[in-house]
Amino acid sequence: MANRILRIDNVRKTVNYLKKNGLAGTFYAAAERVQEEKKADYRYLPPNEETLAVQRQETADVPCLFSIVVPAYETKEAYLREMIASVQAQSYARWELVIADASAGDDVERTVRQIIHETGDLRIRYSRLSGNKGIAGNTNAGIALAGGDYIALLDHDDFITPDALYEMAVRVQCGRREGCPPALLYSDEDKYDEGAQTFVFPNKKKDFNLDLILSNNYICHFMAVEAGLMKRLKFREDYDGAQDYDLVLRVVDSLWEKDALVLQSARICHIPKVLYHWRSHRDSTALNTGSKTYAYEAGRRAVADFCAGRGFRVQVEHSLHLGFYRIVYEPDLLSARRDAGMMGGRILDGKGHIFAGGYDEAGRCLYEGLPARFTGGSTHLAVLRQDCAAVDIRCMRLREELQPLFSEITGLPYREKSLTVKEGREKREMCIADVAGLTCDEAGYRKLSMALGAKVREAGYLVVWDPGITIRM
Repeated sequence: MANRILRIDNVRKTVNYLKKNGLAGTFYAAAERVQEEKKADYRYLPPNEETLAVQRQETADVPCLFSIVVPAYETKEAYLREMIASVQAQSYARWELVIADASAGDDVERTVRQIIHETGDLRIRYSRLSGNKGIAGNTNAGIALAGGDYIALLDHDDFITPDALYEMAVRVQCGRREGCPPALLYSDEDKYDEGAQTFVFPNKKKDFNLDLILSNNYICHFMAVEAGLMKRLKFREDYDGAQDYDLVLRVVDSLWEKDALVLQSARICHIPKVLYHWRSHRDSTALNTGSKTYAYEAGRRAVADFCAGRGFRVQVEHSLHLGFYRIVYEPDLLSARRDAGMMGGRILDGKGHIFAGGYDEAGRCLYEGLPARFTGGSTHLAVLRQDCAAVDIRCMRLREELQPLFSEITGLPYREKSLTVKEGREKREMCIADVAGLTCDEAGYRKLSMALGAKVREAGYLVVWDPGITIRM
């Protein structure tokens, strides 16, 4: 049955995509999806009992209580039981499960109280709400009841891996010892196909990346926030549907010290391991992205609110992909943001494939070899603005106070030239660095690019890669 639902939903997605992106865009998206599925070779392997026993012993004295808040509403008994069982199976024992129930009926309460009676587990706390105040209001009611050091969020029809809280507790303890306790922790996730009873589509996320989080809520699940911060910020009901995204952005904003150039990103901890299973069924956004279309507008407003609070002069637009956004800076990114030191785009070869542009810390080109019309798969990372280690010296600009670094690295004066670049679907004139005096092979250009990027980051600035800016060589 679930496989049939998946097929029907894929048809629905294709029709909607065709209406929004046209025939060519749909063709390339479909081709990329086929390639992505052919390459898929994923199997979730839970930790064995021996590993979990070691984890229990290792963290037996860790003094950190996690409050897992679950807003429940007319939850199916099977889903509810599986969710609760996944929490009870944790190798890390210091937790409480706060279930804030806004259901009109009594089924959720009956099931929860039966589980408490059967197991004697008083770490499960149930609260019947007086009415349904929406996802934000219901979650806030649970947050108010939480007594832990960290508050984690779990949807009522999803479940977590048995080592989820262990992995978070280890990071918290390490951060505390180093004097940098995490404000926010998040993990990788996958989806659970309930029909096939298998785990699919692992989402292996990037470490915290400011420009990427302003493009899409890639953090999502499993997420925990320091309790004092969570209780102060709470969810905002005006952002129902994108309440998690709005919360993440406000956590990020809270870590930006007054007059500081960049935020305390070290206090945002990514755990590169699947700790959360997002159930795919007919009504879930994991399966049907159109089931909560109002959420995408709420997400756009959350990004706009963050930018306004930081003093960025921008317009936030929906991209061609639901839940993904593009910020249009006025007049440009380097002028609008004092934290950005260098920005650059992607460079295509004669076949229209990426061969240079943004680079990671190892000097690898981001999305090298990918056709220009491809987006990078279901996460669309290849078309999202993001921070990186360096951008190619042949397609970049430096803010004025950093321009002497160009001369330091290349031995040439920094000059700019105007050329036509493609930004999104539009072509416009843009100034980029003039490298006419350089005679390098590809390895030489990449070496200079990495050296310049390192200098910019050492000065405390971000290096921003914008795939919307494209030139051909």
